[in-house]
Amino acid sequence: MALQGILRNFAGEKEQAYIMDSFQWLKDLFTTTDSVAHIALLYAIVIAAGVYLGKIKVFGISLGVTFVLFAGIVAGHIGFTAPTPILTFIQDFGLILFVFMIGMQVGPGFFESFGTAGVKLNGLAAIAILLNIIVMFVCYFVFFDTTDKTSLPMMVGTLYGAVTNTPGLGAANEALGSVFHNGIPQIASAYACAYPLGVLGIIGATILVRYICKVKLEKEEERLKASEETSANKKPYKMHLEVTNQYLEGKTLLQVHDFLMRDFVISRIVHDGELSIPNRNTVFHIGDQMLIVCAEADQEAITAFIGPKLDIDFEQQDQPLVSKRILVTNPDINGKSLASMHFSSVYGVNVTRVTRQGMDLFASAGLPLQVGDRIMVVGPEDAVDRVANKMGNSIRRLDTPNIATIFVGIIIGIVFGSLPLAIPGMPVPMKLGIAGGPLIIAILIGRYGYKIHLVTYTTTSANMMLREIGLVLFLASVGIKAGANFFETVVQGNGVLYVLTGFLITIIPILIVGPIARLRYKFNYFTIMGMIAGTYTDPPALAYANSVCSKEAPALGYSTVYPLSMFLRIFTAQIIVLFFCG
Repeated sequence: MALQGILRNFAGEKEQAYIMDSFQWLKDLFTTTDSVAHIALLYAIVIAAGVYLGKIKVFGISLGVTFVLFAGIVAGHIGFTAPTPILTFIQDFGLILFVFMIGMQVGPGFFESFGTAGVKLNGLAAIAILLNIIVMFVCYFVFFDTTDKTSLPMMVGTLYGAVTNTPGLGAANEALGSVFHNGIPQIASAYACAYPLGVLGIIGATILVRYICKVKLEKEEERLKASEETSANKKPYKMHLEVTNQYLEGKTLLQVHDFLMRDFVISRIVHDGELSIPNRNTVFHIGDQMLIVCAEADQEAITAFIGPKLDIDFEQQDQPLVSKRILVTNPDINGKSLASMHFSSVYGVNVTRVTRQGMDLFASAGLPLQVGDRIMVVGPEDAVDRVANKMGNSIRRLDTPNIATIFVGIIIGIVFGSLPLAIPGMPVPMKLGIAGGPLIIAILIGRYGYKIHLVTYTTTSANMMLREIGLVLFLASVGIKAGANFFETVVQGNGVLYVLTGFLITIIPILIVGPIARLRYKFNYFTIMGMIAGTYTDPPALAYANSVCSKEAPALGYSTVYPLSMFLRIFTAQIIVLFFCG
């Protein structure tokens, strides 16, 4: 109306009508909900606004891309929306892409996370997840009308907002579709109510654990310095030794290796002043000097058996041998063990260590190589170059994403997730669905894909990009669909209760599990902080933990429990809905 008043002052009726008609295309762009341009514009605006607003920090904490959900809610509330079938398709496709890339990321380390300390940390994480569910049910029976069929689904949304787990929300949403055939409860409204206080509650409860257990941060740092929490069995250790054990005179390298029953690599040996690359048939003599690489945990036993350490460095001597890091990019090498490559006998070189995902691994004979590994090769320059050609050693190949593996995995994951499992007491057969199926298959492909010649390597940046695209598409769709009834649910409904019960769901398990981890199992407080952040799959909590610790303990605790926690969050979401919401 204001625009029309301005136009009357400067133009006649015909000119005014012409000007208004000329803006009709812009109006149609925002109101014609079934056009491709409108839908693309809707998602672009919601995602861009959500990402930018999510960067705003309050008390040093930001919601990140999760703010896309709130931007979608606002868009849906004002009627800026799209057809429901299209929103549902984009939501489900985004969820599939998101959980699959998570599975690919955590897959290589999923089973390795169950070490001695890893079993305890994962056990504590599982207890915390169970306590989250128990507190949710207690709040449901205490505060809500149990005769209302939508109350429990809304509490499930509250649960996943309280634990800041978006994939769980997606899994619960999908499971509700098989239970509620006449309108699915918009659990994203409850999720949105509980999420902000969930982020704050995780950090706040972690701080409370510190005071409950009377932890001094300075002492925790000192303990970390005294005993670095690293895996001594996998960390490579390099040393120079002299053969002094009379028993070794005349014995071959293979005989010594079999007798010691320890994995080690001798990359160079000096006999009578001559430097050479040893092989399995190389004979030991008293006075030989050698450069040995072994697992850090084995270095004392090897030293005691062969001879004392020397204060020399073969790599600084004037000799024709070279050391070179070579990148594995040849798909034919994927999955082959170091022993099967016969580096010493065929190429005349030795592989002393392997770097994978930024971590140095000891080059044991049975270690399978994967595309993306960097191997340290020692030997004559021409032989090292031949190995480089065999391995590929082309950074360009790694820059090209293995997109076929991703979609093959998604196909298998969807089929696997669609398998019906009839369980007594459940109203409908259980299915892992489009969240659980792709997640499990992605974990298995990430860990064992090389066995069936699937190249699973994806650069960290490519994985993050695909994952974030899937996440924002999912969040935008859920927010837009929930926006129409959001304010009625929050203001006129149980919005305040969702906030308060969500806060209880967040903090109570942390205040139980945190002290147990500290007082019963004696874990370092920084490791506990990372474990809690990983259990709640909450990056802001990890960022806070990293900000108060100069070591890698929080990241170690986070990465140890994150794979299992993510799986359990998604799996239990479907179990709760199918068992209790039918």
